[in-house]
Amino acid sequence: MKLMRVGAAGEERPALLDRDGTRWRDLSGLVTDIDGALLADPAALDRIRAAESAGDLPVLPSEGVRVGPPLARVGKVVCIGLNYHDHAVETGAELPTEPVIFLKAADTVVGPYDTVLVPRGSEKTDWEVELAVVIGGTARYVGDDEDPLAYVAGYAISHDVSERAFQIERGGTWDKGKNCETFNPLGPWLVTRDEVPDPQALRLRLWVNGELRQNGTTADQIAPVAELVRYVSRFMTLYPGDVINTGTPAGVALGQPEPKPYLRAGDVVEVEVDGLGRQRQRFRDA
Repeated sequence: MKLMRVGAAGEERPALLDRDGTRWRDLSGLVTDIDGALLADPAALDRIRAAESAGDLPVLPSEGVRVGPPLARVGKVVCIGLNYHDHAVETGAELPTEPVIFLKAADTVVGPYDTVLVPRGSEKTDWEVELAVVIGGTARYVGDDEDPLAYVAGYAISHDVSERAFQIERGGTWDKGKNCETFNPLGPWLVTRDEVPDPQALRLRLWVNGELRQNGTTADQIAPVAELVRYVSRFMTLYPGDVINTGTPAGVALGQPEPKPYLRAGDVVEVEVDGLGRQRQRFRDA
C-alpha cells in the first residue's frame, strides 16, 4: 500500500493512493491518522487492505491539495552518514568501520512539495536524496538470529538537506548543519514493506534546476538496511513511527569541484526513488 496524508499543514487527513496511481482514497473513516500507533497495529492495516480490495474507500479531491509528510508525529529521525562507497570517496572521507549516526529533530520533517528554507547566513546549503526506513515495531537489541526487516513498516523518500558550513566548519557535532527548519522533506508516500521486496535494489536520483546531480543505487550502501536496523537498535530503542535516513550516494554539492554549486533561493530540487514516488521543492530564504 501507498499511504499518504493530504491537506494543509497541521490539518492533514490519512489517505491511500489507488493501485492505478491516479486517485487518492480517504482513510479517515477507518483510522484517525498515519502514525506509529497505526503502523504497530496489524489489524488496522488489514482493515485498510480489506477496504481497498472491496472498493469501499471514497475518492478524495486532489487538485490544488497539499501533500503532507506521510507520517504524523514522527518519533525521531536517525541518520546514517557516509553510507555509500561513492559518496565517501567523493568527499575524501575514509570508509567508516561502523555506521556513523547522528539525529535530526522530528520538526525538520515537512511535506514532499513544501518550500525549503535556506537558513540565515547560509553559504553552503546542500542536497541529499535518501531512502527512509519507517519503523513499525519496537526494536531493541535486535539479535543476530532475528530478521531486522520484520521491524520495518515501510519505506519513503527522504531529502536530507544539509548546511555544510554549519555542519563541518562551526565546531561541535554535525547537528547544527542538519536541523535547520524544513530540512527533511519526506514522502510523498509511505510504501509498505510488502511492496519493496529488496531495499538494496532501489535507484535514487536527484535533479537541481533540471540537471541530474545524483544517480545511485542502494546496492552501493556500505551497511545495508537490515544491518542498519540491527546496529541502531543496539544503541537506542527504535519505536513505531521512528525513521532511519540511510545515507546518500555520490553527487552532492560538497563533492563537486570549486566553485561548488550550493543551493540558493529560487533553486528547484526534484528527488526520486524507484517505486517510492517523486518530490519537488523550491528553495527560498528564511
